[in-house]
Amino acid sequence: MAGISLELVGGIASGLNNVWSHLRIEAATAAAEEPLLASLLNASILNHPSFDDALAYILAQKLGGADMNALQMREVCMQAFRADPGIVRSAQADVRVIKLRDPACRTYLQPFLYYKGFAALQAHRVAHHLWATGREMMAFHLQSRVAELFQVDIHPAARLGEGIFMDHATGIVIGETAVVGDNVSMLHNVTLGGTGKEGGDRHPKIGAGVLIGAGAKILGNIKVGDGARVASGSVVLHEVKPGCTVAGIPARPVGGPCCENPAESMDQVFDVATFDPGL
Repeated sequence: MAGISLELVGGIASGLNNVWSHLRIEAATAAAEEPLLASLLNASILNHPSFDDALAYILAQKLGGADMNALQMREVCMQAFRADPGIVRSAQADVRVIKLRDPACRTYLQPFLYYKGFAALQAHRVAHHLWATGREMMAFHLQSRVAELFQVDIHPAARLGEGIFMDHATGIVIGETAVVGDNVSMLHNVTLGGTGKEGGDRHPKIGAGVLIGAGAKILGNIKVGDGARVASGSVVLHEVKPGCTVAGIPARPVGGPCCENPAESMDQVFDVATFDPGL
């Protein structure tokens, strides 16, 4: 946490602690305003004693099926949460940043109940824990269900940080050896992939605070530095320096210095007049 003030750290911790309180208040309010949804809101949130218990219920209801029912899926999730409380902390951080970054998000309730990017990410966190503890087949089962239900395909071995926002999320693909840092935002149809059939460490390493626009493809074992910005539709084949904006096919630096905190601002506008085809 070098370089981060104690005041900021305290503010983040306080925000995470308040997520569950906000969810319960919003659920109670929504149940009163929309009685037809009261049963859903009670079953999903109000009947649960904690954020992790409610999250396990939500994931189980979405991921359970004929081969593995919701009760079994819920127990898998709860086992993962108990073994690794960091999964729950990361999920709270994800809810919080969605509320901060998405202008269409009015409550914490929306992403928690309905955003498939949030659900896919939390299911991946469980699958990654399973993968890391040797339960590879169960991890693959979760990956398959997420891909089938949400059109998001994340290999269980991929390492993702916290405070991640997958906006719309449809079509996101993240490969086995990919790493995504904290506080990253990415839009639909993003691919963090390889460049062929070679094995080993072959997928991108995305730094903290990066913004990846819709349809961008980042391919190969390359690094995208902290605070960088990848324009929509770009194909990135080479390293991106911290704080740099890249665009095009293949992607090249554009627009001068990057905007401050692009993953938080979600600012995807840059000055194309400064594009340098020689870079």
